[in-house]
Amino acid sequence: MTPSVRRLTTVLAALVLLAAAAVPASARGTRHDPPGQLVDLQLLAFNDYHGHLERTTPGSVDGTNPAGGAEFLSAKLSDLRQGHKNSLTVAAGDLIGGSPAFSGLFHDEPSVESLNAMHLDISSVGNHEFDEGVTELLRMQNGGCHPVDGCYFPGDPYAGADFQWLAANVRNTSTHQTPLPSYEIKRVNNIKVAFIGVTLEATNTLVAAAGIQGYEFLDEAETANRLVPKLRRQGVKAIVVLLHEGGSQTPPPGEVDACVGISGPIVAINNALSPAIDAIITGHTHLPYNCTLKDRLGRDRIVTSAYSYGRVVSELNLVLDKRTKNVRRDLSTAENHVVDQASLTPDPTQTAIIAKWQPLFDESGNIPLGTVSADINRGGDPTGSDRGVESAAGNLVADAQAWATSANGAELAFMNPGGVRSDLTYAQSGSEGDGVVTYGEAFTFQPFGNTLVTYLMTGAQIISVLEEQCQPLGSSRPFLHLGVSDGVTYDLAKTIVAGDCTSVTISNVMLNGAPLDPAASYNVTVNNFLADGGDNFNTLGAVTTSRLDGGNDLEALANYLAAFSPVAPPSTDRANELP
Repeated sequence: MTPSVRRLTTVLAALVLLAAAAVPASARGTRHDPPGQLVDLQLLAFNDYHGHLERTTPGSVDGTNPAGGAEFLSAKLSDLRQGHKNSLTVAAGDLIGGSPAFSGLFHDEPSVESLNAMHLDISSVGNHEFDEGVTELLRMQNGGCHPVDGCYFPGDPYAGADFQWLAANVRNTSTHQTPLPSYEIKRVNNIKVAFIGVTLEATNTLVAAAGIQGYEFLDEAETANRLVPKLRRQGVKAIVVLLHEGGSQTPPPGEVDACVGISGPIVAINNALSPAIDAIITGHTHLPYNCTLKDRLGRDRIVTSAYSYGRVVSELNLVLDKRTKNVRRDLSTAENHVVDQASLTPDPTQTAIIAKWQPLFDESGNIPLGTVSADINRGGDPTGSDRGVESAAGNLVADAQAWATSANGAELAFMNPGGVRSDLTYAQSGSEGDGVVTYGEAFTFQPFGNTLVTYLMTGAQIISVLEEQCQPLGSSRPFLHLGVSDGVTYDLAKTIVAGDCTSVTISNVMLNGAPLDPAASYNVTVNNFLADGGDNFNTLGAVTTSRLDGGNDLEALANYLAAFSPVAPPSTDRANELP
């Protein structure tokens, strides 16, 4: 071989290596995979959207740069789909419910309209899908005008969701049927891929009991596992679970693509799920992670969560094998992407959807209710997601509810932290002026439309309620710090170990400066969610004394703001945490 031929051969070999390196591993496979044997499937996933269409409501990932919002989430999904022949967009629940006023005032029809335009394919239900009950969830799926509020656009009635909600572990106790399908099968290059949708087993403790009467929520892993043989009989080998339950981790600040010390219910659920399930897309905890966890056979399994409010998209690149009809986990990967507003061009279709609903929102959402003298915030980090600490926001709502039901003899009130969905900020959000609280802001702050209930409880029962802030082992959040009304103080000692509350002691409970008498009776106000034992506050649900109706909770807040403006942030020393 001449020197020139040797040089040409060397150059050609180098070019072949470079070309091979440019081809994704999934396309190359291994030396044992014939060409064309492997098929790429991109899954784009998010969770806990909660109707955050507007660019101003989702917040950020790093505390500084705005992220999320319908216009930018849609743009990010479109960008990520580029170059992928096979792509599906899926979600892990809480797409509706607990939403800002822009969507929530209209029973989240704007949220579903925005998700349809994003080309969402499938979602599991979450607990918030049941906020207005099973019947309303079915309307959200199938379409039709609201039974009370009617059609917001009479010439263009609500058409329903183009995507399919799945509810495998939600069962009618009489018929044993699920209100929505348990799974959906998609064909990708003639390979069947199944998606099973489940919500957390504790959903019945997180929503008002009236809307889910006659339904039960079954164990997540057991439900999914029972479906595996059924899917196998249909020739399905590739299975993904969309799970509205999750965990937490301790990543570096602003990091969304890590998996550091993962803990919480997802760990036990992953361990219990059949090894036949290839990936788990999760939600509920409003935290991001990208994990590879071992299944029961010791094989790697992708487990992801995409934060909340459309601020992150999980991209799973699954590799399907035509020969086995299954997922090649050794070649499959995942990555979490921040939906950074500054780096994206807003999707004009989403902009048009927002513009369509804006006049209806302006008509009612911008009515001023009162003023605040400073920010009134929820607890924890800048997202207000820590429900385990005392917050000025929770105490404000308890103050408003105790005052609003004083005619019923209320002496104190409790407020569940999950019922407060935003902060009341002093800086104006639009043109209403600094300090002004509008109806839309108040609705976003407290969106569930609960009814207040006042009933007699013993001092011993009140102490028991405070002890039940320590949630059962394995709960998504180990401690739920109740808002308490002015005049209530107590000492609190608790122990949190590995994401579980293992002990709690309540002492020195005082009411208006006097010790609480365990044997005496007191008039207590709570919302109907807590009165039914929601959030595992079983003592409240077990009270058998007569219930006095205290009216709507949002109306109570509105009247309180009108009566006492400017309202200052309540103190956050009503619970004295002991070391």
